[in-house]
Parts: sequence; C-alpha cells; structure tokens
Amino acid sequence: MRFWRAWILSSTLLDSRLNRDLQDNHGISHTDYAVLVVLSEQADRRMRMSALADTLAMSKSRLSHQVSRLEKAGLVKRDGDVSDGRGIYACLTPAGLTLLEQAAPTHVEGVRRYVVDLLSESERTQAAAFLERVVKGLRTISSDSPTG
Repeated sequence: MRFWRAWILSSTLLDSRLNRDLQDNHGISHTDYAVLVVLSEQADRRMRMSALADTLAMSKSRLSHQVSRLEKAGLVKRDGDVSDGRGIYACLTPAGLTLLEQAAPTHVEGVRRYVVDLLSESERTQAAAFLERVVKGLRTISSDSPTG
C-alpha cells in the first residue's frame, strides 16, 4: 500500500508541477506539450490521429478535443481526408515548433528538479526498467482486451 500511494501521489504532484510551470511560463498545458513533442519527433512533423492517441495513451475523443484547442491556438493543424477518420493527421505548425522550442527548457528543468536530481544513477536505471515493464504489461493487456 505504501508503494501504491507514493506512486499515485508522486504521479499526480509531478504532472501538476510540470503543468503549472508550462502554463505559467508558456501558456500551454503539460498535455499540450506532450502532443507537440510527439509531433516534433516525426520526420515530417505529422502523425495519424489514431497513432498519436495510442502513443500518448489517450482516447481518440480526448485527443480530438486536445488537438482542437491546439488548432485554435495555431500550434497544430489537421490534414487529410475528413471523410475517412483514419486518414486524419495532426501536423505541427511552425508556431507550434517555435513554442515547443521555447517551452522545452522549462520542461527539462522541471523534470530534472522534480525527479532526476532526487535519484541516483542506479535508482534511475532501476526505475526506468521497472516503469518500462509496467508500460509493456499495460500495453499488452490493452491490446488483448476486447475494448482496448
């Protein structure tokens, strides 16, 4: 129980702190930042909406709302055949890339301050292995389930 409560509380507090830092300094949420990062990592800075939702572990509906907000801000645009939902892409705009480049140091500083600097190299290695195993297990369960 101690482990579980620490996990939940640390996860909630970390997301809240990173969100606050990004909101205060750049006017975007932590989730906005995550969408921009994933798009920036694509060779052509675009990704199918369904694949983006899977990558971010978001429902397609939640991602659609998120992308709509980013679109209104001029940070992302949608592209593709609107008659075929599978063919819709989220595309990072030049303004989105610029904002991401401005926000990245804030995010990196927060991750270092709130997590990385608190752990030894050995603890970070162990934590990474543990979390990767949890993610793999959850993704396997999700792909096996009739609703996943």
